[in-house]
Amino acid sequence: MIARVRAGEPEAYAELVRAHTGIALRAAAALGAGSDAEDVVQQAFVKAYRALGRFRDGTAFRPWLLSIVANETRNTVRAAVRRSTLAGREAAFVEAEPVIPESADPAAATLEIERRAALAAALRKLSEEHRLVVTYRYLLEMDERETAQALGWPRGTVKSRLNRALRRLERLLPDFRPRERGESRG
Repeated sequence: MIARVRAGEPEAYAELVRAHTGIALRAAAALGAGSDAEDVVQQAFVKAYRALGRFRDGTAFRPWLLSIVANETRNTVRAAVRRSTLAGREAAFVEAEPVIPESADPAAATLEIERRAALAAALRKLSEEHRLVVTYRYLLEMDERETAQALGWPRGTVKSRLNRALRRLERLLPDFRPRERGESRG
């Protein structure tokens, strides 16, 4: 069957998909994909198709496919946890009372609240990976190494995504000037 797929017979891959969809769905569900099981399996079949060149002849397709399903399930569950954790942190960031002394000028306090709301709205417009890197690096105040470790990305990826995210934020918030270290809030 694999030889037929490699020879360019799309119906052969469709047969493999039909033959293994049930077990793949059961595996994804058992590994924790929940309501995302169908999406996980679909993505696993796409990845398996793209990786057929690396499939070793003489080995069984099912275990190979199920390892892809397991990896895809793990990625999906991890991403869902990150999304929910990040969403919770963003909500806490937006809802948190700004640290403004009561003696502060009411106009300055209002400006700080507006500034936080504008930043939160702009963060929501970023892609997930850009929102993650900005949140970890600046809102959670992690250094570059910690951010890379937390996200499971190489440091170079953190640097490039952070750079792109900050450029996007500059476009979304043209009047927003980040505070310099030591600059007061009020």
